[in-house]
Amino acid sequence: MKTLLRDAAERAERYLTGLGERSVAPTESALAALQRFRRPMPPHRCPAEAVLAELDECGSPATLGSAGGRFFGFVIGGSLPVALAANWLAAAWDQNAGLVATSPINAALEEVALGWLLEVLGLPQGCAGGFVTSATAANFTALAAARHALLSREGWDVEAQGLFGQLDAVITGYFFPAS
Repeated sequence: MKTLLRDAAERAERYLTGLGERSVAPTESALAALQRFRRPMPPHRCPAEAVLAELDECGSPATLGSAGGRFFGFVIGGSLPVALAANWLAAAWDQNAGLVATSPINAALEEVALGWLLEVLGLPQGCAGGFVTSATAANFTALAAARHALLSREGWDVEAQGLFGQLDAVITGYFFPAS
């Protein structure tokens, strides 16, 4: 195991240090080489070292160089060495981060990070937050919270009363108040 993990670290380091010399976008030949992965499932297990080597040798050239300093495409973020190392450690921990009972460390770190975030944003004591899985989940959560707040101010308990019935009147009154 130690040799495999050392090999993975060396391959990752080589990949990251090489980002400055390669194109941000993968070459056509690198993309074409991805066809090597499209084959029947092997009848026997493959050595872990061979799997790692194939992922690196075939997969690494076909990546978008988003971790490099010349990438200005999407909002993906760069991987700082400490973040990469922490990600490896978290992967080794193999925790189910959904509950305190299944990952006390995750729950503790999440509380600390939320506290720091509230402090950085200058929000008052008593504010709360949560981490979600993606921007889509964040937007959905924000819309649900806004819906709850808006309808609560109008005396409508959306969780208990649902979205039908008086909802049209509440929304119409909110957005088109009687003059």
